[in-house]
Amino acid sequence: MLTSLDDFPCHQTSDPIAHAASSDPNRYDRYFFNGHRKDSSLFFAVAMGLYPNRQVIDASLSVIEHDGNDGVQTSVNASGIAPLDRMTTTVGPINVEIVEPLHKLRITVTKTAKLGIAAELTFTSRTAAIQEPKFNWSFENRVIFDYTRMTQFGTWSGWIEIDGRHHVIADSDTWGCRDRSWGVRPVGEALNTGAPGGISQFFWLWGPTNFDDGAMHFSVNENGAGERWHYTASQSPLGAGAHTTFRDARQSISWDPGSRNAASARVELHHHRVSEGITTLDYRPLYPFYMLGIGYTHPSFGHGRWHGTLDVNEEQFALSACDPADFKHFHIQALSEVTMTRPDGSVSIGQGILEQYVIGAHEPSGFTGMIDVAS
Repeated sequence: MLTSLDDFPCHQTSDPIAHAASSDPNRYDRYFFNGHRKDSSLFFAVAMGLYPNRQVIDASLSVIEHDGNDGVQTSVNASGIAPLDRMTTTVGPINVEIVEPLHKLRITVTKTAKLGIAAELTFTSRTAAIQEPKFNWSFENRVIFDYTRMTQFGTWSGWIEIDGRHHVIADSDTWGCRDRSWGVRPVGEALNTGAPGGISQFFWLWGPTNFDDGAMHFSVNENGAGERWHYTASQSPLGAGAHTTFRDARQSISWDPGSRNAASARVELHHHRVSEGITTLDYRPLYPFYMLGIGYTHPSFGHGRWHGTLDVNEEQFALSACDPADFKHFHIQALSEVTMTRPDGSVSIGQGILEQYVIGAHEPSGFTGMIDVAS
């Protein structure tokens, strides 16, 4: 079946765009965004995923309003039947608009019925997009990950409204980042694929951080022994300049007792020339954003699940009411103050997130079971 994208010179196979190159049910194509005020009073994230072989599209907006002592996280999730035309990036009240590719994107949310959630948000890039190394991971001879992701830093403008509370978002005080990823990773309802088996371990850190003069990025995946199977570390200048990579990056984490959340973290970034020294990033988490608000580990609105032609869910909870030892709360993005110390001793203070998702054993962290927590 032909769609509007077939008029563009973007074909990767001999089939029309609507036909995915792979028949894998876990095929996906995804947008992710986050934004945070420099005074930490507001944090928000947006996600939209298309799963062509499951014929599902879903999207979420989740917002934390924080008064300095506690925060309230409010979310809207929408799921529907996937459009054949890939130019259609709307489901329920949520729309993603590509205003200017790789530079400016707009999110709109029409006012919801239950909690009165509405938004109009524009992301404008501060840096060029970073193509991270490709993710390839197999477990018990099954392909779990086979995807590409790009990350980009930017500012936000617009507004968010929740139950009549109107928040103005300004480029001058709201930083954030976005990513785009596509390929294969676990989504939707588990399928019967023959012999039983599944993921029993996963370690993931992702630390995009904005500074006044640019951005720093770090991420790592490790197996249970602490051996990494994927990582990236780079520095991006403002504007369209190319990012520079680091020869190595090593993290050390102090875990908060009773959880798998970092109380603090340090990342050492090794420059390509040993003589150039090491740049360190020290993350001081302020509060967690629970990723279940945008579908990750959500008990019912997980990514790629079939909810019929259209279903919209709204929910709200206090951060203090969440048990960090509960598995559905393991996946977080911790809004963090980040101190960068350069080899010459100069220091810059930035703001970013430290995303954490750790399940199963991880020897360097002292975790031995699926869901045991730090003592």
